[in-house]
Formats: sequence, C-alpha cells, structure tokens
Amino acid sequence: MALRMMVYGGLLYQDLIKRGEVLADGRLPPVLPIVLYNGSQRWSAVTDVFDLIPPVPGLVEQFKPRLKYLLIDENAWTDSELASLKNLVAAVFRIEHPASPDAIVGLLSLLHEWLAERPDLRRMFALWIRATLMRKAEYRIVLPQIDDLQELNVMLAERLEEWAQAYKAEGKAEGKAEGKAEGKAEGKAEGEALALQKLLKRRFGAVSAEVLAKISAASLEQIDAWLDQVLDARSLDDIFGPTTA
Repeated sequence: MALRMMVYGGLLYQDLIKRGEVLADGRLPPVLPIVLYNGSQRWSAVTDVFDLIPPVPGLVEQFKPRLKYLLIDENAWTDSELASLKNLVAAVFRIEHPASPDAIVGLLSLLHEWLAERPDLRRMFALWIRATLMRKAEYRIVLPQIDDLQELNVMLAERLEEWAQAYKAEGKAEGKAEGKAEGKAEGKAEGEALALQKLLKRRFGAVSAEVLAKISAASLEQIDAWLDQVLDARSLDDIFGPTTA
C-alpha cells in the first residue's frame, strides 16, 4: 500500500501541474495521504515506502524514497473508545460495525443532535445510513427513500430489532428444515449445524474447511451458542477465534 500511495500522490501532483492548480510561487500544495481500513484483520503493512527497501550501505541510504501515509484502522478502536471521541468519523465507524441494532438507533439520535445546524449533512448521513443498512445481510431491510435523520431514526426504532430477530429466526428455521430433509437420522444436532452454516454463508460468504470441521465436531450446546453470536459478530474470528484459513 505504501508504494501504491506514492504512485497515487505522484499522479495527483502531475494532474495538478497539468491543470495549473499549483501555489502562487509555482510550488505544489501539501497533500495528506490517508488509508481508511475497515477489514476484519488488523492492518500489518508498513506505512512508509522507506521501510519497503532494505538498508543500503554508504551514500545511497540517504536517497531512499520516503512517503508515509496516515492509517486509520477501524479495528484499532473499541466501541467504548469511539463513543468517547464524540465526532462524526467515530460515529461512521460505529454505524458500520454496530454492537447491536439498538446501538444504531442511539447513534442516529446523536447525529441528529450534533448536526442540528447542518441540514445538508443530516441529509447526507440519512442517505448513507439507509444504503448501509440495506446492504447488511443480517437485517434484510427494505426502506423507503428517506433523507431525514429524525424520520429514519423513528422508523428504525420501531422495526430494526424486530427485523434482526426475524432474520435470525428465519435462518435457524430454514437450516433446521433443510437438515431434517437431508437426513432425519442424524437428529437435531445436524439440523442446527446446517442452520449455522447457512447463516455464516449469508453473513460472511464462503466458509473455510477449518470452520466447517469445527462445526461438524461441536456439541449441540456449542452450536447453539455460535448461532446466538452470528448476528452481532463482525467476522468469523469473532465466533470461532483465529483460524488458519
């Protein structure tokens, strides 16, 4: 990523020069490279292209290229830390990874309060939050076109938890029914395992062989515990712990 950011920065400066958008004295304006990361794993790449090149003896070392970017890793912050910041970026992070459906409603109330004097930002956040929720498989929400935070907040307060629990119940029911149809002899545990696999696939996509093996070897009580975690988990690791796949 550090190398890519250096390339992006160079291309940006070339474009600014081409369009004549430079400082009055001909120098280039400052640019702050930012990488916003919201993946499930912690960021491990270097943040300075200088660190991609091994030490060089002699004069060459001081001429190695340098370009450092600002990394904003959402997973580096806990929900309580984000809540204490009380700013819009922190609110965005918390909406993308809500601790619970109720947390989203609370965040909408805060945004409505913070943006009381900014109707343009209230509309922008309402549209973005609506689109974000409709993309989340665990809610399966179809919302009317809403561009008002307060209206969105009222609607979600009435229905969000209901939708979330209904989806969870539906996933369990479908999985149990499918498991029963495929082999009644294996009993309830197989139906629960199939329900869990179905929910995991909907929530996170393809499930690794390692996770499938854990499910296959688990007790009915353990599978029930995992089923209860699926709705609020951010990744498979939150449910099963670190995996090799």
